[in-house]
Amino acid sequence: MSKTSKLRDIWYSLSSNQRFFIRRLYYLPKDTLDSITGKRHRYVAPRGYIYTGSPASAEDYLKQGRHQLEMLKQYANLQPDHSVLDIGSGIGRTAIALTSYLNENGSYEGFDVVERGVQWCNSRIHKEHANFKFKYVPLFNDLYNTATLKASEFIFPYADKTIDVAFSFSVFTHMQIEEIQHYFNQVYRVLKPGGVCFSTFFLYDEVSEEYISKKKDFSFPVKKNGYRLMNENVKSGNIAIQKNKLFQMLSQEHFEQVKIIDGFWKDEVRDTAKKEYQDIVVFKKS
Repeated sequence: MSKTSKLRDIWYSLSSNQRFFIRRLYYLPKDTLDSITGKRHRYVAPRGYIYTGSPASAEDYLKQGRHQLEMLKQYANLQPDHSVLDIGSGIGRTAIALTSYLNENGSYEGFDVVERGVQWCNSRIHKEHANFKFKYVPLFNDLYNTATLKASEFIFPYADKTIDVAFSFSVFTHMQIEEIQHYFNQVYRVLKPGGVCFSTFFLYDEVSEEYISKKKDFSFPVKKNGYRLMNENVKSGNIAIQKNKLFQMLSQEHFEQVKIIDGFWKDEVRDTAKKEYQDIVVFKKS
């Protein structure tokens, strides 16, 4: 086991509150310096508050959000007047970019399992953009919180056939397989006919399975039926899904699988033409 893998196992062994505290403390000097030098942005949380994705300066965080917006426009045909659903809204990485793209006829709904992220977004983004709404849902996730409500039982708090584009960045990579299946069911329910879902995954096939099971620093050694885990004891830590398994899951909910854009996370030699680390899947409601 590599040093990075050992450190990840130790990190996963901590409680969610312990991880939040350590992260906040670790980035406190940089966050303080940003405040002193005026490098903060009113919508962007300090590095120590950013619990999903890589902590970044305000400049880099905004750049990441703009990149996500461009992908939604390119692959999900996102339009300014669309109603969108952000599954796992985090601390507003994508929402911030959308504030300058969605018009008065468009709308944004986002939900997340981490209350502090929802509070941050509502106190800053929603305060200035009434058509941007964020909801906290107290769902259990062994990576982020200890709530009791199961994601596999959660009913999205949105009406049937009301969403044009649903999306999630690095959400289905941190859920259990039965939870993902249930979310597919809920996404199908809230999408309008012809609506699109854009989501990222860690995917593999028979060619790449052996490599990702032993990959240095980022491997999925725990084999299950149609998927692999990074850590047996933290089932929501990271999950990789076999491509045919994912196709079966989407078919079960009557989705049309539109496109897969492979990321570079499983490249043995980095393909520089690929812009995304995770794999992108775009699927459509018939």
